[in-house]
Amino acid sequence: MVVYTKDTQLALIHIPLPLYYTFLQPILALLLPAKNRPDSSGSDGISNARPRTWPYEHPFVNVSVTPVECSVVCSRVSAEKLFLPVLEALPETSRSQVSVGNEDFIVMQVDGEGLDAGQRVLELTSPLAMAGISIFFITTYFSDYILVPLRCRGQVVHALEDRGFQFEQNTSTYVNPTHQRRASTDIPPPPGTPPPATVHELQTRTFATLKRRHIVPTVDSELRLIQCAGSRDSSIHTNGNDSKSFSPQDDALHLGLVKCFITLPHPPFLSLTLTDTEPASVLLEQSLVSNFTSRDNVLLGTQSDCLIPITLDLRDLPLEATGIVCGVAGRLVGGTAHGSLQSPVEMSYLSTARAGTVMVSEDELDRALEALKGGENGVLAD
Repeated sequence: MVVYTKDTQLALIHIPLPLYYTFLQPILALLLPAKNRPDSSGSDGISNARPRTWPYEHPFVNVSVTPVECSVVCSRVSAEKLFLPVLEALPETSRSQVSVGNEDFIVMQVDGEGLDAGQRVLELTSPLAMAGISIFFITTYFSDYILVPLRCRGQVVHALEDRGFQFEQNTSTYVNPTHQRRASTDIPPPPGTPPPATVHELQTRTFATLKRRHIVPTVDSELRLIQCAGSRDSSIHTNGNDSKSFSPQDDALHLGLVKCFITLPHPPFLSLTLTDTEPASVLLEQSLVSNFTSRDNVLLGTQSDCLIPITLDLRDLPLEATGIVCGVAGRLVGGTAHGSLQSPVEMSYLSTARAGTVMVSEDELDRALEALKGGENGVLAD
């Protein structure tokens, strides 16, 4: 399993759903191809020295609309340029409901070939959670992404090395050889309670925290999600004037996404991830697929395989809370020795600013809910 960091500083934005349409213009501006922007530089403030087709213009962007919130992860430059002016124009009562975090994050891309999605979540998050590092985790069509606070970058390196990951300076990658383990590295613990010593202890703490905060997993029985991606065949074209044009697949994908984002009053569920190394990854509610034309081969993925989202509303937890992703993954994937599961539950995960979404297949839903409630937390079904 290989992990490498992207050279960017990211801001995390929380927008309540009633204010979604107020921020639709900056959201679409963030997603517009550079040819449609008024300036010639990318939204990250970096000049487009070499032609890049949309959607490869951003080191990392995620825009998610869930039943809890609209969440945006983008560069600090984009947050200040696009979102802060809209925020500052709001009345005070509305402004106080929106959060543009002051903490800068970095993102790590995970190549987890050979492991299923749930095992990747657990393998990557457990050493960081037990080091007391708060993270966000996003499963996409091609890769997984971990967001960690910029100030914790050194701790992240040590925590991964402590679990057998090797850091290679020349490639900025981490490699996890299963045959090698290092001695424990001293990592300064966060203030307060020391980090847990085992994944099982972390699970216990996580679900005790959720119970204390009255956070229960919820299921909207109407939502069916499709995990897909833009075609890898998209390419950049240059006309006789040396100006950029975009492939038909890019244009069709962008048009379909705009249609999804302008759904009234907001999309039922939509998560878009853009990076500078992979095609766009899209997690969307099944009804939104009709916004994309099949004749252009816009989307990769099996659109008949639906995922059911299980939502954890974390708005009552502090942002620095740790272990939520790992605790949930441990209960579903690695907690069989301490629970009633006979085999791991296949899962993927989406962290947003104020929520966590576990995604499982419909035939795994009952087992997943039983594991998550753990005999203590109730489950609400719409």
